[in-house]
Amino acid sequence: MFEVLVAFALCLIWGLVYVRTRLGLPTIRDVPSGLPLPAQPPLVSVVIAAKEEQENIQETIRHLMRQTYARLEIIAVNDRSSDATGARMDALKAWSDKRPEQGPALRVIHITQLPQGWLGKNHALYQGYLQARGTYLLFTDADVRFEPNAIRDAVAYAMQQGADHVTLLPKLEARTFWLRAFVHYFLFSLCLLVPPWMGNDDTQRKYGIGVGAFNLLRREAYEGIGTHKALSMRPDDDLRLGMLVKRGGWKQRVMTGTKRIAVEWYPTLSDAVRGLEKNLYSGFGYRLPMALAAMFGQLLLFAVPLTAPAWSRGPALVLFLLADAFLVIVYLRHVRRFNEERGIEAVALPASVFMLVWVLARSVGLAHARKGVYWRGTFYSLEELRRMFQ
Repeated sequence: MFEVLVAFALCLIWGLVYVRTRLGLPTIRDVPSGLPLPAQPPLVSVVIAAKEEQENIQETIRHLMRQTYARLEIIAVNDRSSDATGARMDALKAWSDKRPEQGPALRVIHITQLPQGWLGKNHALYQGYLQARGTYLLFTDADVRFEPNAIRDAVAYAMQQGADHVTLLPKLEARTFWLRAFVHYFLFSLCLLVPPWMGNDDTQRKYGIGVGAFNLLRREAYEGIGTHKALSMRPDDDLRLGMLVKRGGWKQRVMTGTKRIAVEWYPTLSDAVRGLEKNLYSGFGYRLPMALAAMFGQLLLFAVPLTAPAWSRGPALVLFLLADAFLVIVYLRHVRRFNEERGIEAVALPASVFMLVWVLARSVGLAHARKGVYWRGTFYSLEELRRMFQ
């Protein structure tokens, strides 16, 4: 009887998630193309923070310099890189200075020291803002590739909607099946926890979202939420920025940008595991009980129904299979809407669940063993990180 009750509860939960997804997902649309702009469009300042990005930074800046938007400035911030990132920024600036008619102005900032109380990326973005002159600020990452009309279309849409913040969900590229399976499942879980369509609901101010690849804000809104000073020690600065926008009463729009921006989140599965070890625990405020609850929730809500055909029988199995059907349909809708892929990695969902639980457990274990985390070459204690979440 207990097994049947658990199966019924999971079937009901996933049925409700399915209904919520059917209602919310259609509000996440593509950014329209070709919307009109005023004769004198507002200046947009693009701020990029880069640390050890010598393989990507030149391509990203070149993509930005080929933008069709007329009034653009690019501010590239070298955040204490020990590789050739800074040199490649300087080389691009020298090339740009000789050809001012061929692209937007490029400025380079070199940071050599990190002040106490800051994470490196957040401090670098803030330093870029201090040099920015634009009415709009676009915060982006050093490994994003932009289609030529990306910024033009986003600014035109923001102005048409009267939006203070427009964030675009990028095309996430992954080279291997198992990396795609893990990345898709991780983002699927995140979207269930923080539904991105909530950012488009102007009647609520509790939930919002920001994406590090493309956060476009009006200067007034950015300063109104306290700039990156309000996020100085937040590893989840992009997501938190979106939350602050909504809670501050500013107008947010979350759109798909798969035809306009693309990013390779991690080149390999092992890189993804190592990359998430420093920030996955931050999603739970570095609080052990919350992280343990999340692991239990993953196993109960995902692993139990997905593995049920191997151990359940009778009426309970029927309910588990119905829950699986809802789960897989919701997963496929997310993958196809947000990344424009078929979602064949759904066959690996059980393995993906256990991979994510293991990565979270690893992130928690390493943080407690080290009594902190290493972030961009700097060590931060759990005590100081937890203070930022209070």
